[in-house]
Amino acid sequence: MQSKRGRLDRYLCNQLQTHRKAVRELLLSGNVSVDGLVVKDMDKQVDEFSYIQLGDQILQANTPVYWMLHKPTGVVSATKDTQHKTVIDLLDCEARDELHIAGRLDLNSSGLLLLTNDSRWSDALMSPTQKVNKVYRVSLANPLTEEYIAAFAAGMYFSFEDITTQPAKLVILTRNVAEVTLSEGKYHQIKRMFGRFRNPVVGLHRLSIGDIVLDDTLAPGEGRALTSLEVACIS
Repeated sequence: MQSKRGRLDRYLCNQLQTHRKAVRELLLSGNVSVDGLVVKDMDKQVDEFSYIQLGDQILQANTPVYWMLHKPTGVVSATKDTQHKTVIDLLDCEARDELHIAGRLDLNSSGLLLLTNDSRWSDALMSPTQKVNKVYRVSLANPLTEEYIAAFAAGMYFSFEDITTQPAKLVILTRNVAEVTLSEGKYHQIKRMFGRFRNPVVGLHRLSIGDIVLDDTLAPGEGRALTSLEVACIS
């Protein structure tokens, strides 16, 4: 999801459906303010959450929204779908139609899902350079052995994409359940990594993304707004 950041004069041209000369005159007249301050600079950078006024007319007054959802299995991580219920359908949020998903989960996976209308925040969350850890509880069809730990830590080469995964941490919780920590999110990565051992994944549940942990008071299908501290931990 690309950020909507750009120059103030271009925003005004599009919003007012006028040309740059007229916008320049508006700015020089001191009638345009951004976040409460008069702006005369055409190069001023604004984004979708800048509070922009022309005189007494409010041109833009968007509020950033951040939600966590306890995604159940059988619900798709999409904003629209013709066959299945989507995660957006589950949200009790006035701005839900403005939200996009930051880090999808497969149809049959469950757990923490984050949604926002702030593209810069979601870009930071999902950027490969940030290496935000994601923790999953994985249930397997067959028993685990110590061999899995070393293989995950070393990374695995996938010839189809010609990539080697980043080192991943695997902790064996029970005979058939592991906790896996990834710093990336390749296509079906966890299922493919366990596939190297011919061990099918029968359950995949995301516990956390960075310092944001799934609220254990949320039942499957329930969500809530993130706290200011949770929002601030992604930057």
